[in-house]
This record gives sequence, structure tokens and C-alpha cells, in this order.
Amino acid sequence: MRYSQIRAFHYVAISGGFSRAAEALSLTQPAVSEQVRKLEGDHDVLLFNRDRKQVTLTAAGERLLLATKQFFEVEQQISDVLSENRAALEGTLRIIADSAFHLTHRLRIFRSKHPKVLVSVRTGNTADILTALRNYDAEIGLVGSLNPGPDMEIINLGTSPIVAFASREFLNNPTEKISIRELSQYPLVFREKGSKTRQKLEEEGLRQGVVLQPAFEVEGREAVQEIVAAGAGIGFVSEAELGRDKRLIKLQLDCPQLTMAESLVHLKQRSDVRLIRAFMS
Repeated sequence: MRYSQIRAFHYVAISGGFSRAAEALSLTQPAVSEQVRKLEGDHDVLLFNRDRKQVTLTAAGERLLLATKQFFEVEQQISDVLSENRAALEGTLRIIADSAFHLTHRLRIFRSKHPKVLVSVRTGNTADILTALRNYDAEIGLVGSLNPGPDMEIINLGTSPIVAFASREFLNNPTEKISIRELSQYPLVFREKGSKTRQKLEEEGLRQGVVLQPAFEVEGREAVQEIVAAGAGIGFVSEAELGRDKRLIKLQLDCPQLTMAESLVHLKQRSDVRLIRAFMS
């Protein structure tokens, strides 16, 4: 097993093709293809499914990619240690969050201290976030949980009650408070499965003997808000994230125990990654 073979495999896997990997490595495509072919031949393993249109990883390739992500991260850590005293922080910090609400001022502070770092932010539910962190597809996560797992380093950002919200025209007799049983009479707009907010609502419904059946299952908090604002049903969010959309009214749930915790998390085993240390500090 040679370093050049592992590097060729890694770049084909992360870039999604041999030609893009060759471009990233400043090599020819045949040279990259030969390195990967030798790696597969020497170890009698198929790492890629190849057809004319695309290249996809096999199960063995998926496992090897996770290992090479860790391998090249350690290589970067070695470089960081050797250059830490003289080099400004650079690179890309990938953040995946269930909501950007809790990130905005933290991102501003981080960028003011580290202007050479590109910060990439995408959204996902709690399940998506933890999967991305464990697959080395993100460095930092913002999740709606205080207990995401023993493999995570956690900073608690506090809790906020879960509230319902609807368009101003949706309810005939708007009220400030609504019960779980009353909710079952309306079309409900839920996040996709994996959402911690949805999970808590469904569990509370079961505890009370009420089935909360969604009329809409929507990916992403912003999409939920737009569907609710159009008068399609009632949505749910932590109160801190509701914002000030004048199209919407807030409905307190008659369940004060329903709260959402927000936590900044990262993998414990990546605590020495310089970008992660800088952001978490």
C-alpha cells in the first residue's frame, strides 16, 4: 500500500470522479486510474462501481473513505502543529445546524478573528447532523439535544419551549394557548423524520393518547414556515427560533415540559483539529 495510491483513492472518492481527482492532484487521469487500479489489485478489493456516467463507492470503498478522511486529517494536524506559531488559521470550517439562529453572532465573532477561514453552513435535522459529524462530513454541529452521544463534545446553549404557530388567517378564533388534543383536529406541518422537535411532539401525543398525524411532511424549518404562512396548517418550532414574521401568530402549547435544548457539538476524537478548537473556544 503506497501513499500515492491512498491519496488517489481519496480524491476520486471525495470529488466523485477520476477526471476531477486528476485535476485536483495535478495529475493525468490515466495516472490516477492506475494508482486506484493497483490499490484494488494488490488487496483484491473493489472500491468503486464504475459505469460510463458516474463512479460510486462500494461498501468497502465507503469504509475506506472514512479511514482516509481520518488519515488525511491527522496529516493536516501534523502540519498545523509545525506551523501553528507562524501561520494564520486557514481552510474550510463545515458547520451543519438545525437552525442558523443560534450561530449568527458566533460566526461573526469567529470570522473577525480568523478572516482567512471559509465557513460553510448547511442545515439538517438532528439525525442528519450527527451522521455528518461521525462521517467526517462536517466539523461542527448545532443540534436540538443535550445528549447526542458519548462520542460528542458538547457545549449547552440553553433551552427554549416548543411552540406552535399558524398564519393569522388560519384560525377562526385565535387563542394564545392550545392543547395537544386540540392540535389533532387541525392539519399539522411536521419536519421530516429525524427532527427532534417532531419526535418530542409525537412522544407527548402518545403519552396523552393522541395521534398527531401530519398533513405535510416538509424538509427544513424555512420550508415549514412558508407552508404555514400560506395557511396550510399549524407548524412547530422552539420559541427562540420563531423570529418575527408578521404573517404568523404564536400559540403556546399546554405542555410546559416540551422544550428544546440547543447544543454545539463535535466529535471528541477530533478535539485536536485546529479549526474545531478555534471555533469552540
